[in-house]
Amino acid sequence: METSLVCVALLGILLFGLGLAVSLTRGRTNVAAGTSGDPTDTLHKLVRAHGNTSEYVAMLAVLILVLGSRDSSTWGVAAMIGATASRYSLAAGIILSPTLEKAHPLRFLGALGTYVFGLTLCGALLRSL
Repeated sequence: METSLVCVALLGILLFGLGLAVSLTRGRTNVAAGTSGDPTDTLHKLVRAHGNTSEYVAMLAVLILVLGSRDSSTWGVAAMIGATASRYSLAAGIILSPTLEKAHPLRFLGALGTYVFGLTLCGALLRSL
């Protein structure tokens, strides 16, 4: 259970940290709403990283918490850690990329890991029934 709580806390830190970064950047750039749409713009990249994170972390957190409350297997715990690391990788790949028009290795690995580990968590939960 401890691993699942750490993973959920880290996902929360990622989500709220990105939200804070968006708000601070909006304040610094005087852009109250929307973005320029420029794939090289820092605000645009932060908004995309936050939006993408918010699309996935809630479901991952639920899966991780429920699975963590059961007698989880080693591969289930590995999937929790992998899913959490994947979300950080994806966010870093979006933010660190010079432009969102081109693929970034961290973004690719983060997206792939999110799908693989997310589906693994679903399978682990079904298996625990």
